[in-house]
Formats: sequence, C-alpha cells, structure tokens
Amino acid sequence: MSSARRFPIPESLLDAAAVGTIAFVALVALLTFRDYGLGWDDFTHSQMGELLLGFYRSGFEDRRALSFVNLYLYGGGFDMAAALIAKALPLGLFAARRLLGAIVGLVGLGATWRAARRLGGALAGALATGLLAACPLYYGHMFINAKDAPFAVAMAVLLLALIRVYQDYPRPPWASRLLFGVGLGLALGTRILGGMAALYAIAPQACLLRADAAAEGFARAARRFGRFVLRLLPALVLAYALMALLWPWSVLSPLNPLRAALYFDRFFETPWKELYFGALVAVPEMPWSYLPTLFALKLPELFVLLGLCGIGLAAYRAARRTTPLRERTALLVVLGAVLVPFLVTLVTRPALYNGVRHFVFVLPPLAMLAGVAGAAALDWLARRGVAALALGGAVLAAGLALPVGEMVRLHPLEYVSFNRLAGGVPGASRLFMLDYWGLAFKPAAEELRRELARRGIRKPADRAWKIAVCGPHPPARVALGPDFELTWDSVGADFALTLGIFYCRSLDAPVLAEVKREGVVFARAYDIRGMTVPTLLSLPPPK
Repeated sequence: MSSARRFPIPESLLDAAAVGTIAFVALVALLTFRDYGLGWDDFTHSQMGELLLGFYRSGFEDRRALSFVNLYLYGGGFDMAAALIAKALPLGLFAARRLLGAIVGLVGLGATWRAARRLGGALAGALATGLLAACPLYYGHMFINAKDAPFAVAMAVLLLALIRVYQDYPRPPWASRLLFGVGLGLALGTRILGGMAALYAIAPQACLLRADAAAEGFARAARRFGRFVLRLLPALVLAYALMALLWPWSVLSPLNPLRAALYFDRFFETPWKELYFGALVAVPEMPWSYLPTLFALKLPELFVLLGLCGIGLAAYRAARRTTPLRERTALLVVLGAVLVPFLVTLVTRPALYNGVRHFVFVLPPLAMLAGVAGAAALDWLARRGVAALALGGAVLAAGLALPVGEMVRLHPLEYVSFNRLAGGVPGASRLFMLDYWGLAFKPAAEELRRELARRGIRKPADRAWKIAVCGPHPPARVALGPDFELTWDSVGADFALTLGIFYCRSLDAPVLAEVKREGVVFARAYDIRGMTVPTLLSLPPPK
C-alpha cells in the first residue's frame, strides 16, 4: 500500500529489518529451546504423535490413534512431525517438540510480515513483525503449545493466502491458490475452528460482488464469482487431502468434522474454577469480559494501543469509497480475522480458561493491523519533520524494548507475562492464573537436584526418593528423573514439589528450591522428611 512510500527509509532496508528480526528470534530460539519445561498436555500429545505414525506405518491397520482420549478430535500434524524429528535428530522427544514449536512460530512471523506488507507497505510489515516477535504471549506459546500455537500459524498462513486471493480476484495466480489450499488444510487439520475463516470471507466477497454488480450488472458479477470459485476448487481438494493427512479421523465419515465441532461446542471436561479478578469462577460461567480484559492486560501496551488504532483505521479505510478496492478487501479480511472470534465468543459464550491461549490465533492479524497503524503514524510524523519522526521512532523503540526486557526476566516463563495496566506479573499474581501449565517444574526440579548434590544428601540405597507433587505429574516426572518416585500423597514423602498457584499450599517446611520471577513464586521444593503434611492442596484465597 501507499503508506510506506513517503517514509524516508528505503523499503529494502525495512524488509531487511523484518528478516533480521525473524533471524534474531531464530537464533535466540536455537540457543534456548531446551530451557522450556513440559506442560499438562505434552506427554499425552507425544503419545498421540507415536500413535499417528503407527497408524500410517501399519497401512491404516493400527487404529488406536482414532480413539485416543479426545485428541482424535484434533489434528495431529505437530505431534507427528515432532515424533519424526525426534527419530531423525539426537534431541530426545520433548526437546524435539520445543524445537519444532520454535520453527512453527518463525513461520507465523514470516506470514505476518508478508501479510502486513501487503496491507500497509514495507514499514507496516517490519512493525508487525517486531510487535509479534516482542509479544510474550506469542513468543512463549510458540515453544510450549502443541495445539493453539500451530493453529495460530496455520491461520496466519491462510490469512495471507486470502489477502492474496482477494487482491487478485477473480483470477488469483496459481501460487496464491496453492497457498490457500495449504493454509486451509493446515488450519482445518489442526483444529476444526479453522472453519471460522469462512466468516472472514463474507465481507470482502460481498464488497467485490457489489462493486462488480454496480459496474457491470448482477449477472456478470455472478459469473465472475462462479469462475473464481471454480479456480479455487483444486485448492479445496488440496486442503481436504492435507486435512486428511494431519487429522485422519476427520475423513472416516463426512460428518466427523461436524461431530468435532459439536463436541467442542460444549464443555467436555468436569468443570473447574479459575481465578478471575481474584475470585474463583467456574470456567463455563466466565463473564463476557474475560476475553477482552485478558487481551488488554496480557499484551504489551504498545501492541494494545496500535492494535486498537489499527482496527479503527482499517475500518475507516475499508468504509471509505475512495480506498482502492484491492486495499478494501484485504483490510476487511484482516478485520474479520480479529473481530469475528470475539463476536462468536460473545454470542456463543463458550467455557473460557487458561488465559487466552485458545485465542493465540488472533495475535498475528492484530499485529498486522497494529503494523498498519504504526506505519501510518510514522508516515504522519515524517511529514512534520525529522524531530517529530525521531520522537515517534523513540516511542516505538521503547514500546518494543519493554516487553523484550520482560521476556528476558521471565524466561522460560514468558507466557505468564502481564503488562503494566495489570501491575505486571506481581500485580496479576493474586488476580489471575499465571503458570497454568506448570512449566516452572523444570527449573524447580533442576534446582532441587543441584541443591541435594550441594548438600551431599544422597538417595536411599534401597529406594527412590518419594516426592509429593501438587501440579501436573508427567512433566514433573520427566524433569525430576528416575531417582524420584512421584505421589499425590504427602504423608510419608521425603520432599514436596508444588506450583505457586492458588490450589497448592505454601508449606511451613525448609525450602530446597524456588523458582521466582519478579518477586512471584512459581514453584517450590520442600524438605518434608520427618514431618506430617496431610495434604498439598489448599482452599483458594477469599475474594
């Protein structure tokens, strides 16, 4: 688009900045991907990956993957790929999962860059890339989240394809159609929620049909639309094949995708309660404010500000008749990708929990619009002189540096970040869930083993240490290793490992290890030998 053309920095340098950002993130990820612990779902997902590989290796005879817990209702492409990487590289399965997550996240950065560049020029692309890379919620989840982060990336790829397809309507080139088929197949093959993308296309398609009908009559507009659909049919076939590969259960019956959608339309687990503004609320009864509030409090301040401005600017440009049709359709597609999930959630009122991890897929399109707003602001400042532009650039640089510093301080728990509107992590710690996936168990277990070695405390010769754990057991078992026998029963245990979360007690016992970030305790290991500890569970704090 036109906004970057007035900016004094050449587009080639802005593109180099975007590529440099992605390369820098790749380097940091390569150096740190082993730091991330396992969450509640990792062990089960790793099993699913092996079962899916077994399904294909057996010539479709081993069908355990098609009924494994409830994961058969999701696509398993990430899990399969991680299992293959673990077999090909000397990493171990869980390190391979973290490395693959980083790679997938980098693809999402690339798709966001290219899409934002098409929306607002090279400057918008560079800013969108920087905003998403400096977003702790996106960066943290790309390492640890086997469902929501890959889905977010698939939706970003699909969004880029939709922008390209509609900008070349009704004759999109083969490369755009291929990208559309791949993006749609990846999205549907990861989560059935990918079908929501059809809603993103309603407004831009209506805009194109209206423009065609006004210029050439309704009959010709309908024929152009028909030819457009015919050109996309091979891409739809590709998408279906890719969905079948990643999610084989979905094609066992034509109605299976619908069955999956209906399954997830209701809360499928025993209801539990989570902290929301310091009160325990049943997750099926979360108020409508949950989603917008947590987006406002968990995203960096600059991201929130530019994102809101980007939504307003995009809506204004899309409604303005003087805006070129290609630009209007692209803006409408991305606006739909940001607003439709919020509207659907407001209408359907699903169970909401674990922060906004299920809505990570909204971050790339929001970064695209934020990049457009930032580019427009810098362009406006550039026309007012070097000093104004320098001031704006300094504000943007500071706005990007703040969350980066926060990520460094929180590492490897970046995903728990809250911005300064919430009082940061300390302010949010008594109001909201922080480490809901129990990632702090890995650094806590490592520190516990080091402390035992430092003190010369040796394991009994005839048995493993007995350690009571409040939190997810499979991640703790992997992190602690074979010298520890895990139990829920704290009576008679040697040690206790607890998350710093409302349902785990704080014990009056010697602390052997502690994971602390910004003054907030995320996990502790206690020495409870010779003590009577009836339970590790705690009643939640009063409101």
